[in-house]
Amino acid sequence: MAFSVPVTVRGYELDINGHLNQAVYLQYAEHARWELMKAAGIPGEKMVGSGIGPVVLEQTLKYQRELHLGDEVTVSCEFRWSGGKAFRMHQEIRKLDDTVSATIDVVCGIMDLRLRKLVADPAAALREVAEFPETLGL
Repeated sequence: MAFSVPVTVRGYELDINGHLNQAVYLQYAEHARWELMKAAGIPGEKMVGSGIGPVVLEQTLKYQRELHLGDEVTVSCEFRWSGGKAFRMHQEIRKLDDTVSATIDVVCGIMDLRLRKLVADPAAALREVAEFPETLGL
């Protein structure tokens, strides 16, 4: 089951056409990822204190329905583990009527902040610091 957070589209996030600026979709996705980490018991400062940090290696964003001022959405985030240094996350931005506004597929890694290299087993690195690893699909 995917984790999700609510977001309401704000006026300063709109473009000249009156719909959500394309870059803001990525900000919503990032917000959901950090909220998921907090829910797993790994706020940013704890992660950095443990010597690791998340990195986005690739993102594919598909816009499906525009969003306007005041639209209420949920932004979901679901880990997809497959082994190796990278893992995937699937995210959806949905209106309250369940219409999908956008999908974001992300390839991520966990960086060793001292060595500045990806850790060999990101699932193990997160499991070690998470209070609630099941929130991360672990």
